[in-house]
Amino acid sequence: MKLQDKVAIVTGAAQGIGRIYALRLAEEGAKVVIADILDGEEVAREIISKGGKALALKVDVSDEKSTREMAEKVVAHFGSIDILINNAAIFAALDTKPFYEITAKEWDDVMRVNVKGVFLCVKAVYPQMKKQGKGKIVNVASGVFFKGLPLFLHYVTSKGGVIGMTRALAREMGDDNVCINAIAPGYTVTEVMADDSIHDEAFVNAVVGSRCFKRHEVPEDLTGTIVFLSSDDSDFITGQTLVVDGGATLH
Repeated sequence: MKLQDKVAIVTGAAQGIGRIYALRLAEEGAKVVIADILDGEEVAREIISKGGKALALKVDVSDEKSTREMAEKVVAHFGSIDILINNAAIFAALDTKPFYEITAKEWDDVMRVNVKGVFLCVKAVYPQMKKQGKGKIVNVASGVFFKGLPLFLHYVTSKGGVIGMTRALAREMGDDNVCINAIAPGYTVTEVMADDSIHDEAFVNAVVGSRCFKRHEVPEDLTGTIVFLSSDDSDFITGQTLVVDGGATLH
């Protein structure tokens, strides 16, 4: 197993893609922290029932006190923080609309979670990773940054911010042997997407048609890259963004 006894925090892991990330990291031997504003106990029990180790914490990634307490509790419980997967984001609840109809509150809400949340979580775990002399951080961006998807200006901009942050932080944390990279998924079908505002046949067919591999993307398509960027196999890779979207974006 590639992550035996590593301690991994996955934000937004109570459901959707985050849950699948958490389960796969546990399969690879990691002790997994399900950090979510929603109840993550069910995911923790699922991991424990399969012989793994897990801890569910209620965390608001946009609140500095909450993220700082998250890091403190993880160290107290498991003794270290080796991996952070910054997955929590606002997406499925967003309505498609032209940029001039996006309200200031909608803009601020997306930035607060999707950008500020990543910043605060990195800031919270960094001291422990520096102390340990090693760490792996994976920020979940999106292929929409490369495509400039219309009608989602706030979301597209937030994911561009994540990629820019990843590059800048790689420069700052390199001397501390902390690797930070990003993964850019394509439109991924999960149970959370079932009722979202853009999940209609025409949209999905257009997405699938743009790919080299003409099929739906599912969370399991992303977990191999997550494991790779979290493992020792990627020790000399930092500041990079790996696009995993079936060839819709050739980056």
